[in-house]
Amino acid sequence: MNLKKKISKKIGILGGTFDPPHKGHLTISIFAIKKLKLDFLIWGVTKKNPFKKNPMFSLKKRLLLSKKIVRNNKKIKVHSYDKFLKSSETIKLIKYLKKKGTKNRYYFIMGSDNFVKFHSWKSWRKIAELCQIAIFPRAGYVKKSLTSKALKALGKEKLMFLRSKMINISSSKVRKSYLK
Repeated sequence: MNLKKKISKKIGILGGTFDPPHKGHLTISIFAIKKLKLDFLIWGVTKKNPFKKNPMFSLKKRLLLSKKIVRNNKKIKVHSYDKFLKSSETIKLIKYLKKKGTKNRYYFIMGSDNFVKFHSWKSWRKIAELCQIAIFPRAGYVKKSLTSKALKALGKEKLMFLRSKMINISSSKVRKSYLK
C-alpha cells in the first residue's frame, strides 16, 4: 500500500484486536466506506488491547481470519502495524499514516462503547486533532456517548455520530460462543 502519493485520499481506520473478527466489523466497514465516501478503510489489527485481557486468538490467526472475512471487498485492507511501530497505540498508527500520506484525510471509526472510554486513551485529544472521529451506535452506549467526557471536551464539530442499524454482535459474544 503506497500512501506517499500526492493525491488526497479519504482513508478510514478501524483499529482493534479483532478477537475474533466478525460480520459486524465488516458491516460497519462497508457502511463507513459508503457513508464517508472513503477510498479505502484499514483494519488495524493490534496484538493486544491495553484495556482488556490477553486475546483468545493469536495475532497471526486474527490477521488470517480478518483477511478471509474481507477477501471480497477490495476497499478494506487488513494490516498489523504493532511490530513495525513497536506499539499498539492508536496515536502511533495515526501519526505514522499521516506522515506517509500527508495530504490524505483520515477518519477513525469506533463504536459508541469505545467512545465512552475514549478520554482514557493515550493522546486521545491528539487523535481527534489528527483525524475525524466517526462513531457508530452500539446497544446500551448511545446515550452514554452523548454525555461522555470526550464529547464534552472535544465538542460535536470534531465528531461524527453515524446513524446506522445497531449490530448486535461483538467479539466478546463470539468468544463466549466458542467456549460453550
